[in-house]
Amino acid sequence: MPRRAAAAGAAAPAGRVTTRAGIVAAMARIEFPDRGMGEHVDWSLYRTKMAIGMGALSEAVYTNTQLPVRERESARWTIALINDCVVCQDTRARNAQEAGIDEGFYGEVASWRTSDQLTDRERLAAEFAERFAIDHLAMDDEFWPRLRAALADDEIADLTICCGMFLGMGRTLAVIGVRAPDE
Repeated sequence: MPRRAAAAGAAAPAGRVTTRAGIVAAMARIEFPDRGMGEHVDWSLYRTKMAIGMGALSEAVYTNTQLPVRERESARWTIALINDCVVCQDTRARNAQEAGIDEGFYGEVASWRTSDQLTDRERLAAEFAERFAIDHLAMDDEFWPRLRAALADDEIADLTICCGMFLGMGRTLAVIGVRAPDE
């Protein structure tokens, strides 16, 4: 479900927190020591070697993707909404401004089916991400020719790896119920 924004100055209900973007979210579902890295990381340090692997996957995806930022963000935002991941929904691309991404862009991605502001490739990235996250078997014989007409095979591989990381990490953070860092 989409995030719920808190009214300006309103306190979150008991057991919930309001993030910097006004998202009302449950507090973390497990207890963990504050190690100063933010809830989105601190909880995973119960299993440090696994946390390092999760961080390495995230770093590999964001550092090595060759997709344009707007296409990657179309896929990421679509999965963030599906996962109901507060951390993911409260995160914006570092180079968003240079890529022409503002809050209106995220609204367009949320309604990618009817948006006339997104490119065909941005809409396809959102559609791919939705199918990937909800029903990967729906990537049928009608879908693949449309996707392959717009993206090269190496770009499809890139998008698939990105979506795998977005879905897995986002769902993990949503299940644990941690907040985004206050940066």
